[in-house]
Amino acid sequence: MAKLKTVYFCSQCGHESPKWMGRCPSCGEWSTFVEEVVRKDAASKPEDTRSFTNQKSEPLTLRDIRAEEEPRIDTRDAELNRVLGGGLVPASVVLIGGEPGIGKSTLVLQTALKLKGLPILYVSGEESARQLKLRAERIGLENDDCWIVCETDLDEIFRHVKSLSPRLLIIDSIQTVYSDALDSAPGSLSQVRECASLLLKFAKQSGTPVVLIGHITKEGSIAGPKVLEHIVDAVLQFEGDQHYMYRVLRAIKNRFGSTAELGIYEMNQSGLREVSNPSELLLTQNHEGLSGVAIAAAIEGIRPFLIETQALVSSAAYGTPQRSATGFDIRRMNMLLAVLEKRAGFKLTQKDVFLNIAGGLRVSDPGMDLSVITAVLSSSLDMTVDPDTCLCGEVGLSGEIRPVHRVEQRVQEAEKLGFSRILIPSSNLKGYHKRGPIKIVEVRKVSDAFRLLFS
Repeated sequence: MAKLKTVYFCSQCGHESPKWMGRCPSCGEWSTFVEEVVRKDAASKPEDTRSFTNQKSEPLTLRDIRAEEEPRIDTRDAELNRVLGGGLVPASVVLIGGEPGIGKSTLVLQTALKLKGLPILYVSGEESARQLKLRAERIGLENDDCWIVCETDLDEIFRHVKSLSPRLLIIDSIQTVYSDALDSAPGSLSQVRECASLLLKFAKQSGTPVVLIGHITKEGSIAGPKVLEHIVDAVLQFEGDQHYMYRVLRAIKNRFGSTAELGIYEMNQSGLREVSNPSELLLTQNHEGLSGVAIAAAIEGIRPFLIETQALVSSAAYGTPQRSATGFDIRRMNMLLAVLEKRAGFKLTQKDVFLNIAGGLRVSDPGMDLSVITAVLSSSLDMTVDPDTCLCGEVGLSGEIRPVHRVEQRVQEAEKLGFSRILIPSSNLKGYHKRGPIKIVEVRKVSDAFRLLFS
């Protein structure tokens, strides 16, 4: 009978320990060690020595290595190509994570069905073949080059790969795949780490890109050890509020491109639709005469779009005022409220403040600061902001409006959507030459912006 031993793994960083520890010595987190039973005898060790090519590895100098530019695989999806940095890189491993029901499987399946002429193996460990057929009919796409197999045994998956020789392998999801070499259950830390390592080895040796779908925890991180994010080449986060139709694809890690890119989709009955111009969809067409609304010219990566910022300020019904922000960092909102009170003289201590970024998006651009405090003040004074005016600028602790990056793209986006005036930091005007009919107004302090907007 095989000898078994118990090993403890840290759920945050994957650190291994022979005994339980209260605090992880590697990442410093408390109460993160979980127990896993692994097989000890050498005869049952996983097939780490398996090779997916006939070539053996040999040490080479940099002079002997041939570096040729390999063409990326076009996914036929402009938003996905943008986030990946131009398409799928051969021999890369991409991990896509997201909440249950957010649309990860739909995104990957419709991408696979669009890639006609490219042999694809779609491995499903969560859905049956009939369920995938119904989803494909709902999407309205067909692809005879996409092979579907419902399997969770990693050895069987590699057997199918050897017989079909696909140019793209999709695993849905990595938490359902297991290896017989380990005694632990599918989805455990040891199984996830071992299966991901073997899939990485297959991708690097065969040159076949692998797309993994992973679940996330309630904290929003990829389920499983942190080493899973370390070994893959790209980690994409698919997020969005299930009560809204918009979905956002972000790059958390990307070895072959920028991590500041953003892809936006719209969920409808026929799958996910690419949103090429999100500004027109994120703006409410009729907000004239409404207080607490300000339009921000934001940038995510290199992509400009206009966002509607909504705020509601009311008297606190209870002793402690409430502070709530949806789609915006609550700590940064508290800092901006303190700047309003200290530098602009507006007392919000006994006021409830609610902030919402329309459309269910979550943005982190510091250029949103000016529109946030403008919306808060507009609701507090019950005065409307000119609907043909948009704003951009970072607010400092001294009440000054600091410059933002890519101001030319922000101005061009506002001009394209018909805005007649934009407020930008005065420092951004250096070296900038106005070309369009939009009126550019420079502001230095928060008080200057308020004087222009509410006078």
